Amino acid sequence: MDKLIFTAVSGAERTMRAQQVRANNLANADTPGFRANIELASVQGLQGYGYDDVHLSKMEADAVSTRAGAVRETGRSLDVAINGNGYLAVQWGDGEAYTRAGAIDIDASGALSVQGRPLLGEGGQITLPPHTAVDIAVDGTISVMPEGSTLMQVVDRLRLVGAEGAELTKNEAGLIVARSGEPLPADPNISVRGRALEGSNVSAIEEMVAVMSLNRTFEMQMKLFKASDSMNESGNRLIGG
Repeated sequence: MDKLIFTAVSGAERTMRAQQVRANNLANADTPGFRANIELASVQGLQGYGYDDVHLSKMEADAVSTRAGAVRETGRSLDVAINGNGYLAVQWGDGEAYTRAGAIDIDASGALSVQGRPLLGEGGQITLPPHTAVDIAVDGTISVMPEGSTLMQVVDRLRLVGAEGAELTKNEAGLIVARSGEPLPADPNISVRGRALEGSNVSAIEEMVAVMSLNRTFEMQMKLFKASDSMNESGNRLIGG
């Protein structure tokens, strides 16, 4: 009977974790470029004598939904939406991480960033010279019109990476990384749509339905826990006479 308690408690813990993931997705339903998390769990056997047939729910690092979000026009020259299963690369520590958020910021020195992280190009961190106009082409090439000039000049090209076949998760900052820890490869087939932003790929209806289903599952697991506890008490009374 105590074996049932182990199973019920681990299942309830997994359900609570899944509810947290769904709640976070709902909270970011309007966040541009946000990728919904997918809660993952696996089966783990309980170690110890007499527990060979007991299996618990083991939580794993979340996966990332690659479904595309809706794209809207903004008219802003530094906004880009990624076409296909690709990502922008940003500086993260000594390496890089990835995002679909395409609202690019520029500081007083001309350095480009996304959500406070330096934006990476083929030549490293991208810094624009003084200019009067900027344009981002379909292939990610960034061109500017220098002050005092009437001709556009190429500065750099966005580092666009592909994620086909890669297992993705998120780091502590919410940026996308490969589960293997290796950098994603640059993909020349990935393109961008200028003066537009991609929204979140979260479906509020799907998340709400999932939350209601998880609530029912949690209630059932609590009933199993109480039933197991009741059976244990009955067994103890029988043994004690």
